[in-house]
Amino acid sequence: MIVVKTKEEIELMRESALIVSKALGEVAKALKPGVTTLQLDKIAETCIRDHGAIPGFLGLYDFPNTLCMSPNTQVVHGIPNNTPLVEGDIISIDCGALKNGFYGDHAYTFAVGTIDAEREKLLQVTKESLYVGIREFKANNRVGDVGYAIQKYCEDHGYGVVRELVGHGLGKKMHEDPEMPNYGKRGRGKKFVEGMVVAIEPMINMGTHRIKQHNDGWTITTLDNKPSAHFEHDVAIVNGKPELLSTFAYIYDALGIQSNEEEEFRQEALVL
Repeated sequence: MIVVKTKEEIELMRESALIVSKALGEVAKALKPGVTTLQLDKIAETCIRDHGAIPGFLGLYDFPNTLCMSPNTQVVHGIPNNTPLVEGDIISIDCGALKNGFYGDHAYTFAVGTIDAEREKLLQVTKESLYVGIREFKANNRVGDVGYAIQKYCEDHGYGVVRELVGHGLGKKMHEDPEMPNYGKRGRGKKFVEGMVVAIEPMINMGTHRIKQHNDGWTITTLDNKPSAHFEHDVAIVNGKPELLSTFAYIYDALGIQSNEEEEFRQEALVL
C-alpha cells in the first residue's frame, strides 16, 4: 500500500534527505587514492550523528555499516573495508539517515582521481538517466513510465539495466511501496499521486545487465566483471510535479563542480 505524505511530512523527509546529502559531501572532501572505505564510512556516520540523525543503513537488515561502498564491478551493497582506493577507481556510495521518524536515502558514484573515458561516460549517462526518470515522476503517470524512460536512455547508449534491484517508496520505512524498477513499459504499474515520495536509483552496467550475489550475503557484482554505476535521489510529488528532496550540491561544492541540473526539480531555490 502506498503511503501518501502530507506537506509537513515531506518537509521532515527533506531534512532527512539533506542530512544524507551533507554526509556524502563530507565523504567527497576526503575521497582520494589511498583512503579506505572504512575511513569514509566513519566520516559519514559522524556527520549524520552530528546533525541529530542516526545512520539509516547501520543494522538495517543486519547491514554492518553506515555506507554501502561498491567500487568498480560492484553494483550495490558493498561492505566498507580496509582496502585503499586507487587512482582510476569508480565507487558507488549509498547512504541513509533517519530523523524525526523519516528516512533519507541517497547515492552517488564517484571518480577516484582521474578515470578513463569509458568509465567517465558510464557515470555521465547513468546520472543523466536519473533525471530522465525523475521527469516522468509526476501526478497521473505510472511506475512503468519512469522505468521505461531510464531503460531506453541507458540501453540506447549500449548499457545493461539491472533488473533484480529497484528503487522504492520511502518514508517511515526505508523501503515502502511502490517498487520503482529502472525498466518497464509506459502506462503500466501503479499511478503516481500527490504526496508520494520515492527513491529513484538507476543501477547501470557497462556490459550485461546480469549480476551475481556474493557469499557475504550483501555484495553484488556484474556477471561479466565490467564496471557499474549508481545514482539516487529522493523525490516527492508536490503540486503534481517532481520535487527533489536530496541534492548533489554538497558533493559538487566539495569537488568544484558547477551544475544547474537540479533547478528544474525545485519549486523553491535550495538554500545551502
